[in-house]
Amino acid sequence: MSKTIVSRLKRFGAAVAMLAAGAAGAAQADTIKVGIIGPYSGPFALQGKNFQAGVEAYLAQNGKNVAGHTIEIVYRDLPGANPQQARALAQELIVREKVQYLGGVYFTPDALAITPLLEQANVPLVIFNAATSAIMNSSPLVVRTSFTTAQTTTPLGKAAIERGTKKFITVVSDYGPGIDAENAFKKAIEAAGGQVAESIRMPMTTNEFSPIMQRVRGAGVEGLFAFLPSGPPTLGFVKAFNDAGLRQAGIRFFSTGDLTQESDLPALGEAASGMLTGFHYAVSHDSAVNRAFVEAAGKALGDVNQLSFPAVGAYDGMRVIAKMIEATAGKQEAAKAVAAVKGMAWESPRGPVKIDAETRHITQTIYLREVAKDATGKWINKEIQSFPEQGDPGLAK
Repeated sequence: MSKTIVSRLKRFGAAVAMLAAGAAGAAQADTIKVGIIGPYSGPFALQGKNFQAGVEAYLAQNGKNVAGHTIEIVYRDLPGANPQQARALAQELIVREKVQYLGGVYFTPDALAITPLLEQANVPLVIFNAATSAIMNSSPLVVRTSFTTAQTTTPLGKAAIERGTKKFITVVSDYGPGIDAENAFKKAIEAAGGQVAESIRMPMTTNEFSPIMQRVRGAGVEGLFAFLPSGPPTLGFVKAFNDAGLRQAGIRFFSTGDLTQESDLPALGEAASGMLTGFHYAVSHDSAVNRAFVEAAGKALGDVNQLSFPAVGAYDGMRVIAKMIEATAGKQEAAKAVAAVKGMAWESPRGPVKIDAETRHITQTIYLREVAKDATGKWINKEIQSFPEQGDPGLAK
C-alpha cells in the first residue's frame, strides 16, 4: 500500500472515530441512511438505473419503514471502473452523509477499493453486482446478493459438454470476473471430458473484436465461451462473431448472461438467436414473485423493456439491508447486522435463494438459457435447464 493511500486512510480513520463516538451514544435513529454507489451516467448508466429500479421496487412493495425506522436512500454516481473515486465516494457517504449501510457497486475494482474502509467505519456493504469471488475474502462485513462469474459459468460448462460440444476457445475481459469465468469454464469442461484449446484475455477497453474473431476461426474449435461485463461492448462482440461468419461455420457460442441481457435483445435480434448462456436471472422467469417484481421495477424504470439483472440484485439487497436494520434495532452495529443475515433464505424473483452462513455469498439456482422468441414474438432468455442450490465454486476451499 502506498504512503499516499496510508495517509488518506489515517485521515479517514480520524473522521470515522468521531462519527462512531457520536453513533455509539444514540440508542436509536429515526432515519437510517443507505448509500448506493452505481453507474447512473455514462456508457453503463442503464445498469445503475436498474440498481435504482430494484431499490425503488422493494420500497414500493414493502414500504420505507423498518422496525420503527425510516429508510433514506442516498445515491452516488460512479460512471465506470475507478477505484480511487469509489473509495472517495464511500468515504463521503460515511463521514458527511452518515450512512449506516453501503450498497450497489457495479465493478469489482471499485468494490475492492471500498472494503478496506468497512470495519473502521462500522458499516456493512451489500454487493448488488460486482462478481469476482475474492471480494468476499476482503472484509467480513461484505454480503453479496448478485452472483459470481464462477457460479454462473460452472454449470454452463457441464451443459455445453452434454450438448455435444467438446473443443473450445475462451475469450474474456482481463480483470477479476473474466479470469474467474475463464478458470471456472476450463475446470468444468475438463472435468466433463472436453478441452479448452486456447484462452484469450482482452483489455476491458477493447472495442475492436475482428482480430479476436480471426483467432477464434483459426483455433479449429467447435465452441466459443466468452465473458465481457454487460454494457455497450457486448453488442459489438456478438455482432462481430456473426460478421466473421463463425456462426455459419458451425461454431457454437456460449457465455454468461451479461452478453444477452434483455435490454440488448431487440438490438441483437437474430444475431443472438440460439445462444446458450448460464445465469441467475431472466426477466421472463415464470413465477408470481417475479411477475410482481417485473411490474414494480418496470414502473420504477419507466420502461419494462429496459429491465435487466442488476435490478434483482438491488431488490434482494434491500431485503437483506432491511433485515439488518431490524436485527440491530436501528443501532450502527455492522458485525451484528451481518451476523443476522447469515443463513437468511427467501423467495426471490429469480427463485429460492439463501445467504451462505460461511461465505456471505448468495446460494441460488443457475439457469441454462437460450435466446429465443416467446409466443408474442419478443426475444427473451428462455430458461431450458435448472441447476438448483449453486454456491460459489470460486470460494470453495
